[in-house]
Amino acid sequence: MEYYGKILCISVNDLTYDDRPVVVDGVADWSHSRVLNGRAPQDLPVETLAPIMSVPNYKQLSARKKINVVRRGGGMGEYALIEVATLPRRFRERVTAKYGEMEQNVLRDWFERHYRVDAEARSWFTRFRFADGSPLPPDKINEYTVNASVLQAVVAVMADTNIMRKAMQGTTINWGEMTGVISYFQAEFGHTLPLSPHRFRERVTTFQKQGYESLISKKFKNQSARKVNYGIERLILSLDSLPERPYNTTVAEMYNMFVRGELTVADPETGEWYDPANYTDKNGDPLVLSEATIANYLNTAKNKALRSKLHDTQWDFNNRYRPYHVRRNGVYALSKISLDDRDLPRPMSNGQRVKAYYAYDVVSGCVVGRAYSRLKTTDLFLDCMRDMFQTLDRNGWYMPAELEVEHHLVQNFADGLMKAGVVFPLIRWCNPGNSREKRAEHLNRAKKYGVEKRMQVGIGRWYASLEANRPKVEKVYDELNNTYKEATYTFEQLVADDLAAIDAFNHQLHPNQKMYPGMSRWDVLASRQNPDLKPWDKPYLYRYIGNCTATTIKQNMFCTVQYQQFRLPSPRDIEKLEPRNNKVEAYWLADVDGNIAEVYLWQGERYIATCKLLERYNEATAEQTQADRDAYTEQSKYVSQFDKMMREEKITKVAVIERDQREAVQRAALAAVAVPKAVDQPDDDDDYSDYLDVSQVARAAVASI
Repeated sequence: MEYYGKILCISVNDLTYDDRPVVVDGVADWSHSRVLNGRAPQDLPVETLAPIMSVPNYKQLSARKKINVVRRGGGMGEYALIEVATLPRRFRERVTAKYGEMEQNVLRDWFERHYRVDAEARSWFTRFRFADGSPLPPDKINEYTVNASVLQAVVAVMADTNIMRKAMQGTTINWGEMTGVISYFQAEFGHTLPLSPHRFRERVTTFQKQGYESLISKKFKNQSARKVNYGIERLILSLDSLPERPYNTTVAEMYNMFVRGELTVADPETGEWYDPANYTDKNGDPLVLSEATIANYLNTAKNKALRSKLHDTQWDFNNRYRPYHVRRNGVYALSKISLDDRDLPRPMSNGQRVKAYYAYDVVSGCVVGRAYSRLKTTDLFLDCMRDMFQTLDRNGWYMPAELEVEHHLVQNFADGLMKAGVVFPLIRWCNPGNSREKRAEHLNRAKKYGVEKRMQVGIGRWYASLEANRPKVEKVYDELNNTYKEATYTFEQLVADDLAAIDAFNHQLHPNQKMYPGMSRWDVLASRQNPDLKPWDKPYLYRYIGNCTATTIKQNMFCTVQYQQFRLPSPRDIEKLEPRNNKVEAYWLADVDGNIAEVYLWQGERYIATCKLLERYNEATAEQTQADRDAYTEQSKYVSQFDKMMREEKITKVAVIERDQREAVQRAALAAVAVPKAVDQPDDDDDYSDYLDVSQVARAAVASI
């Protein structure tokens, strides 16, 4: 049964369902029979299991309007509902006999749908300690948790006025019916609450006032002797918060001195003094606690985390107590690039360490960009980005989908290069101090204790727990008492060793051989790239990471960058320049050999053109190679295109006539004028064969020798 709005209803299926067994070969088959009112169908009389009415009977009563069908059955899982009050009396009695009283059914249905195990209760009973510091046994924790969960459900149903109105029909709470439902679910939930209506009501009232503590038996380990409440626990933690970070025994000593009036405790922010009178038992005696009890409360899981948050560094707190995200790695290379800086572990002669910056492809683990410097500045980050894009450009790879960076060194680029959607589709900023979050940190460690450990001497830390990872360091006992003997290296040696380690690291077998069998890190990077990657826009990118040279467009054709000339792709590009301003900014990036193939011209915020190297040719025709002739042809084409533009857009001449002269001309009689016959002339605007016929010039030159 159920309510449809405010109407108590029963479904057609419940009215016409036959729960009697089917006899097959003399054996009763109960598979289609239902449990009714918590009782197995075998325990009920056949009359109760029979349908309340037949299907034809239902149809006849419905057709004659003898019963009220409040909802018609139909599609989308709808089924017909009949108002119980309109059923003839004999049918209502059979409904009660088969399905029970409606009041308990409403409560029972509510408990079935809303009962939940109270996780907070389990946590409270788990943390509970008696006066001697001992916890509750596990079986009692489970028992009290179930009892608390049932009582929470009772309190919730009492607060639900709509449910109570339906169940009690507008009267006050019927505790007999309430305990009847609790008794019904005792076997299912396993609670140990009293089934007497009077005692059950008292238990609910006590639970509402005292909470979880009311469920612990007063006979169990003398609960009345329990001393530590929330206020005492917070005082213990406050005493532990002193900057000298006292021992647990010291905290216990200070607490007991305080409750005995031998020590004053005050709040440094408000100046309020703690009153020892608030920490007494029912007889007014000080609540003295043992060292074991105080130690137990200081070392609960939550309190240890709270103490670490106060006393430890952010790094220690994050790595010991703060929860972290559990992730899985991607599948395709270049889906995510993680960047991080590090100091190379071995020192230079001045005691300083080389600063390195790496760009790792997360999926393959390859180092795709690296840079080195003696100082940790933003140039170190830019050099790494330049090296990464040189690698991508050299191999013809597309733009990585996401970059993972930290705020240090990179925050100055947050509104430009490192802004999502400007150059890179996605940017992930890691939380400061959370090294576990950044994938590059894990790869740095794999590289350091992998190939570097095998290829270099002195890799490790003097305080490492593993003895094999402690480099040899000898202390010099001089007047400073802070001098150590340690092997040193030049900057060039350290960089060369690290480059060799990167090459070995990149060509190691990929650690996930199950997914990438027989493939190295570099193989995964080269052959398993994300198919959704897009090409990158060099003119826009190099404006952020490239070198910049201020230069000038000369002769409407070329500009000079790094002592080399770079030609505009078309004479039409000079139309993009500002009036009376031929000055531009040329952005460029050299390849690994130091050569510049092309530069990208910008004028303010306007992109002008991509200029390739202007190849010079040997003017001595007899010495010309094919490369010289190709260079001659390219320059000739550019000059021809410029000449064509000059002809096509040549300025039209005009004659200036004064007003009185124009009026005199208009008054003059028109006379016939003989027009000479036009002679067709070939259009040679596009003809630059004279420039291109190099062979004719070559033959003439050779003949003249």
